[in-house]
Amino acid sequence: MKRRVRRYAWLMGTCLVLFAGSLPVYYLLGVEWAVAMCAVAMVLPPIAVIIGNSSDPTDPADHDARYGPNRER
Repeated sequence: MKRRVRRYAWLMGTCLVLFAGSLPVYYLLGVEWAVAMCAVAMVLPPIAVIIGNSSDPTDPADHDARYGPNRER
């Protein structure tokens, strides 16, 4: 569980840094770099949600996951 939270936090933190850093990059390097940074920041939240909601097969606390490799029949 902690690994998933850390991965989610890192990805969302990266998203915020990219978005907030695009303004200084706009002034220093130009519009193209700032738009590219915002485009990457736009793609990261869905990826963070997918990674944050995936179960970890090595974590015993994740064995109650409804879907995934830990589901018992």
